[in-house]
Amino acid sequence: MGKRVFVGNLPFSATEEQLRELFGQHGEVATAEIVKDKYTERSRGFGFVEMATDEAAAAAISALSGYEMEGRQLTVNEARPRTERRGGGQGGYSGGNRW
Repeated sequence: MGKRVFVGNLPFSATEEQLRELFGQHGEVATAEIVKDKYTERSRGFGFVEMATDEAAAAAISALSGYEMEGRQLTVNEARPRTERRGGGQGGYSGGNRW
């Protein structure tokens, strides 16, 4: 299995196809995803690319960290594992009748 790579400081106009092409220069790209706001569907300025091999991921990180895309320097590093979210959407209020 490959390795997920975090890509930050993306231009808001960047597309997943552009990410796939850029990272494809350094190895086979399994998936490319730009994270979007769930209400507006606009880019949040970061995304993830899964490279087919660990070697391709290392090459892409080395080559593209600091790469300038449309006037913005990309932040490229190994993605941290996803963590379980807590709270279940309760808004931080732990409830109870306080009166």
